[in-house]
Amino acid sequence: APRLARGRPEAQLRPGATNPARVPARTPPLASRALAHLSLLVATLVLAGDPRSLAGFFYHPRMIAVVHLVTLGWITGTILGMLYVVLPLALRSPLPARRADHWAFWAFAVGEVGMVSHFWLASPAGMVWSAGLVVAALGWVGWRVLGALRRAPIPLEHRLPFLLAFANLILAGALGMLIGVDRSTDVVPGFVLAHVAAHAHLAALGWAMLMILGAGYRLLPMVLPAAMPTGGSVLATVVVTEAGVLALAAALFTGSALTPLAALVLVAGVGLFFGHLTWMRRRPKPPPRDLPRPDLGRAHIGLSFLYLLLAIGLGAAVLLWPRSPHRVALLTAYGATLLVGFLSQMIVGFSVRLLPLFTWMRDFAAGGFDRVPVSPHRRIARSLHRLGFWCWTAGTPLLITGLATGRGPLVRPAGALLALATVSSLLQIGWQLRQRPPDEGPGDTA
Repeated sequence: APRLARGRPEAQLRPGATNPARVPARTPPLASRALAHLSLLVATLVLAGDPRSLAGFFYHPRMIAVVHLVTLGWITGTILGMLYVVLPLALRSPLPARRADHWAFWAFAVGEVGMVSHFWLASPAGMVWSAGLVVAALGWVGWRVLGALRRAPIPLEHRLPFLLAFANLILAGALGMLIGVDRSTDVVPGFVLAHVAAHAHLAALGWAMLMILGAGYRLLPMVLPAAMPTGGSVLATVVVTEAGVLALAAALFTGSALTPLAALVLVAGVGLFFGHLTWMRRRPKPPPRDLPRPDLGRAHIGLSFLYLLLAIGLGAAVLLWPRSPHRVALLTAYGATLLVGFLSQMIVGFSVRLLPLFTWMRDFAAGGFDRVPVSPHRRIARSLHRLGFWCWTAGTPLLITGLATGRGPLVRPAGALLALATVSSLLQIGWQLRQRPPDEGPGDTA
């Protein structure tokens, strides 16, 4: 299936050439994507409707609630849904949906709603119980993913990021629950903001970033398109990045003076990944013949990497000038850049390619693999994609600037633009699921 994005699907996929076990499951990806979009829509509407309630110092109940709508509902929810697509299509490892997967989704959904609502109401006790549901759901999905990856015919260096990302996620969830318990019983020594910073970096960098970078080794060659890097240098990148994440989380939790050194190790891991990205760019392959121009998915990914560089610069400024009067503004800009500019746009960029491929494979399987459906690159509502791209492009810098400076007149339009982008993405999903494109011809004509 990954070859589909690099050439003519009707010339490469024939009846019997596709393993039915590798057809992505339908319900978990779509349910997770729906929940993720609704979470982001609620967060952006809150930003657009009442920006003053989120202004000021970032550590207050309403801001924490909105942040978890983005990190847990949107980013984590989307990744969980994409795993059911990425594993069979890009990692050649079947991940069929079971009844327990559906229960895990509902546990995750109920737990997310409970966490966000209790954050909003400043009720840490209720948040802890809700977080337990979320951690249990994530643990089940992680167990299934790692079990499938053990049998995947791919190199260790491409499997290891998924293992480490789920380990970091469970650790971040446990730490978050411990922080919630500490709010009422004071069982954890130290400064609460230091604990929150460790939890946030484990979740954002150890889980989301490592998962995206790990999947990027399989997906970026499809998106660019380009050769796929393998070998010891990829393994070293994963190991160095993970060491930097754990060292940074530990240093932040304890308030260690070694925090800048830990951050430097993490930046070194990211730098190694950029080296592989440059390696891929120097080994291009012919693009798909019917790929829409301009390639907005690739543009989203390019912008996300620029925001990652900006986030690194802002984080360095926070560490180098800890007594700066602009520290709170820098921290806010750093968090918004990392979550919205980098992680969110990276997810959007990959989704632009994965969703059409998902619907293409489902249609191919529904037809018994007898006729090859129309190319996934022609399953894109270009007007909706253009609308979403420009809303993300304009809304993201407005949001970062507005939150960092506490200016509601900037946050309000930013929230509205990102809400419109979310709605356009939802409409795109609905449009792709409802259409029944004509077949391009018999599958055995290759």
